[in-house]
Amino acid sequence: MHAPRRFVSPLGWAGLALLLFLLPFALLREQSYVTLDDNLDVELTIPYLLTRHHVALDYRPTTVVEPIMNGLPRNALRPGLSVTMLLFGLLEPLPAYLVQQVLVRLLALLGMYALLRRHLLTGPTERSLAAGLSLAWAVLPFYSIYGLTVLGQPWLLYAFLNLRRGAGRWTDWLLIAAFPFWSMFVFVGPFVAVGLGLLLLHDWVAHRRWSWPVVGGVVLLLALYLVVEYPLVYSLLVAKQFVPHRLEFNLGQLGPQGWGGALKSAGQYFFMGQYHASRFFRGVILLALAVALLRRSPIAPERRRPLLVLLAALAAVAVFCGVYPRLIEPLQRTVPALGAFNLTRFHFLTALLGFIVLALSLQVLRDARVVMVLVMMQIVVGVGMNTEWLLNVRQLAGRPKRTEPNYQQFVAAPLFARVQDTIRQTTGQSPRTYRLACLGLPPAIAQLNGFYTLDSYQNNYPLAYKHAFRPLIAGELTKSPALRTYFDDWGNRCYLFSAELGKNFRVGAFQQRVVQDFAFDAEAFRRLGGRYVLAAARLAQPARAGLTPRGEFSARNAYWHLYLYEVQP
Repeated sequence: MHAPRRFVSPLGWAGLALLLFLLPFALLREQSYVTLDDNLDVELTIPYLLTRHHVALDYRPTTVVEPIMNGLPRNALRPGLSVTMLLFGLLEPLPAYLVQQVLVRLLALLGMYALLRRHLLTGPTERSLAAGLSLAWAVLPFYSIYGLTVLGQPWLLYAFLNLRRGAGRWTDWLLIAAFPFWSMFVFVGPFVAVGLGLLLLHDWVAHRRWSWPVVGGVVLLLALYLVVEYPLVYSLLVAKQFVPHRLEFNLGQLGPQGWGGALKSAGQYFFMGQYHASRFFRGVILLALAVALLRRSPIAPERRRPLLVLLAALAAVAVFCGVYPRLIEPLQRTVPALGAFNLTRFHFLTALLGFIVLALSLQVLRDARVVMVLVMMQIVVGVGMNTEWLLNVRQLAGRPKRTEPNYQQFVAAPLFARVQDTIRQTTGQSPRTYRLACLGLPPAIAQLNGFYTLDSYQNNYPLAYKHAFRPLIAGELTKSPALRTYFDDWGNRCYLFSAELGKNFRVGAFQQRVVQDFAFDAEAFRRLGGRYVLAAARLAQPARAGLTPRGEFSARNAYWHLYLYEVQP
């Protein structure tokens, strides 16, 4: 007798391929490249500080996070009831980040496969196609610090489509209930609710019936989001702890200017998406759609209609996101609060909608070779546009990109420890007894290294603090209209600015930048509680800015060359 034939299922092969994709992170560990912009320069710091200062679940109005902005209200930051917060509470920042990425990508693979096999690619011969598309989904570039916000959406849609078919199983309700604890409400919560509302409206128009289980699922989802997002709801609507700086947002000044720029932006949303919500070229999706619609034997109307509806939805979202800043600008003059809510975040749904279009398009193609080529093309697009993965492969190959340092180089713990030691030896003070601000480097890196900063990059903080901070940099804002707009009409980066550095917020040691004239208000800095300026660029005339040099620091493996200045008494 022959031994039973052993084989690996298509999903198993996809899982093995995903683990191979994740291998560079496991090999590099501390030397892994981690996305810098809007990630390592802000997002990793928040759960780290909330857990290390034991205020993750402390929602009292008086609770503040001392290292941020002279004591940022705790309720201005992300909620504590999340898997992300749990991981950062158990692990150091980088291990927590990498573990979350592995878990989220594995769940993304399984979630897309479950969705496709249950609702879209249900045939016995479509397992391989479903597995290939699931792998293509799981390797997309995305911000893993947001948990399941993007790549976990297939699980949520899977559960709601199950409820739409009937009452659903307890596991469907569990999936809906779990999603708010590992996703960001402000990015997807309201927009998922709107999408599901449109699905309910379609059912009513087409069949004159409501799917009450779906209604119940939406209520459950939003109710648990309210529980998870209690700090945000309580601080803004109940206690009214502070007026958020977002009330001064002027999106029309920040985005592309004119209607031509708005339409160009719409095209970028349609063909590329948005980088927070997975930025990748949609060309393979559109190519598969075109091949499906233009094939010789016309596809049945019941298959053509969903493709056209989804394409129209993607186009409508892209146009809306592109023109929204222009539409909202005149309304903001009457209702300033409108600018605080970013309704363009419907784009967080477009990656999943695009993959549904891809799956439905490939389903109608009968040539297995064409289908295989298109799936492989999408995998290549996802991997090829995953900057984080590509830079780690370069790191393994011994060809790192100088302008994109790895985690160890960017955080540079030994270098910042030397700065702390110098201050301690000179004054006897620990970091919590003084405040500093950073020039040419993200304050988040100083915060990760134990410093308490007056500046920070935050999505939500008191408007009064923005107004109190502005005099420090007013001289530099006067010299640069671009920076003045950047701060006054947005202000999430509440930084020390230099017109000479522009928006270069990570000045590497190799750049050897020198700021000739730093128009800094040392007196205003002192009134705010500041004592030191930590700069990644040398000040040519620090005395003119009211500063005295206190040290210069460098290290072979650090990305930074730091200069320490003390405000003159």
